[in-house]
Amino acid sequence: MDTLQFATVPVIITVTYGVINILKRETKSTIKNLPLVAAIIGAILGAIAFFAAPGIMPTTNAFTAILIGGASGLAATGSHQILKQFSQKDEGGKSDGDKTG
Repeated sequence: MDTLQFATVPVIITVTYGVINILKRETKSTIKNLPLVAAIIGAILGAIAFFAAPGIMPTTNAFTAILIGGASGLAATGSHQILKQFSQKDEGGKSDGDKTG
């Protein structure tokens, strides 16, 4: 397996994360279907990666490449939520989920 195949999914996640943040900033509103938009962007990037650079996706099937891209787009949304949860802290240093004390 080529070493570039290992980098394809993180690149799709990173690009999708950036595009979603730009969309959120430019529209200045919360997009309720953000995971769906991220999955579509990831699927498009997966298809582009499969057809533009054959062999860079870890598959030989276009449909699987699109599914990998879509899952990578959803991973970008999950990454955003993880970063958001870690950045939201109370004054006491506890997260929102901590209700003790």
